[in-house]
Amino acid sequence: MRRLAPQDTLLVVVDIQERLAPAMPAEAYAKLVANTLILLETARILGVPVMASEQYPKGLGPTVAPIAQKLVELGVAPIDKLHFDACGEPKFALALSARAPRSVVVVGMEAHVCVFQTARELVQRGYATYVVADAVTSRREDNRQIGLSLCERAGAVVTATETVAFDLVERAGSDAFKAISKLVR
Repeated sequence: MRRLAPQDTLLVVVDIQERLAPAMPAEAYAKLVANTLILLETARILGVPVMASEQYPKGLGPTVAPIAQKLVELGVAPIDKLHFDACGEPKFALALSARAPRSVVVVGMEAHVCVFQTARELVQRGYATYVVADAVTSRREDNRQIGLSLCERAGAVVTATETVAFDLVERAGSDAFKAISKLVR
């Protein structure tokens, strides 16, 4: 397993959308949003590129406001898709290929469908894939757990928000470390 390095890592936000959000358990959804925002800010601080997807936005709506606002700040426009696997969308696959990351960190909804299928495909395409357990959810906790298990069995590393943030920052004492430490308090 490689250390996450800002220069060759990509953060992917999968389908955190307005009409899907109310179906999620409230506490798990709140944790997903908070941790996704931590990772997006970590990405901003360290210069990690970000991509985002939206599953059939006509039906499921746009990305939820707090995350959409952060994506706008980062200059990231979500890519519409119909495939559950984000890589199945040609526009997404082309953008991913153009960025040429070695590692991809995945957050989003739902763990057992779009997150799993995206992670599985990322692994098959040769990317070191990290699924952030405390930044993914499903409508039911058992489906979230199954999704995480499937991601791991497909070859992804199941990890946590703080693990990703501090792996990317690598060492204490820097301004980036100080800023990221404040995010996770």
